[in-house]
Amino acid sequence: MATPMTHYRIEPGLSRFTVQAFAGGLLAGFGHNPSFAVRDFGGEACFSPDAPESSSLTLEIRSGSLELTNDVSDKDRREIERTMKEEVIETAQYPLIQYHGSVASISQLGPSRYRVNLSGKLSLHGATLDQPLVADLSVTGDLLRANGNFSILQSAYGIKLVSVAGGSLKIKDELKCAFDIAARKQEGSGLGASSCV
Repeated sequence: MATPMTHYRIEPGLSRFTVQAFAGGLLAGFGHNPSFAVRDFGGEACFSPDAPESSSLTLEIRSGSLELTNDVSDKDRREIERTMKEEVIETAQYPLIQYHGSVASISQLGPSRYRVNLSGKLSLHGATLDQPLVADLSVTGDLLRANGNFSILQSAYGIKLVSVAGGSLKIKDELKCAFDIAARKQEGSGLGASSCV
């Protein structure tokens, strides 16, 4: 008989998801590496300490919710955010970024603490590619936390590499994504809970 999984829903207010871009061009030496916070995302995790290898994670991001966190002028902020949304991610055409992964392997680090290797797929800019993740996971009461980071290449998803500030700031292919996700246990067997089996 399969072990029932516990359903957790991501709490965006307790979670953090950032995207770090890296600069080339004339301004590269001045530390102008644009960093973005994702303001609108959600999803769920399925987990049971009795069968952690059956865990899974689903994440959905509104691509238009990326917000520049660097300390720059309002003019530069508007240009960088406009370029990111209109020319890089093309948020009007691709409003959602989605990830779904299941556990490939897991090891216990301590009481209610695990290191999880996820095998999953990332859908971004109209392309869906394999994207492994490594996350440190902990369970405290009714709260599950997972944190880690991963890198993607924009070119792999058909995203053109852009430059801003009149071409003096060019964005490199690699983006580094970091996440610290909190998800709260969902009680009952409603519609949401049925996604964990």
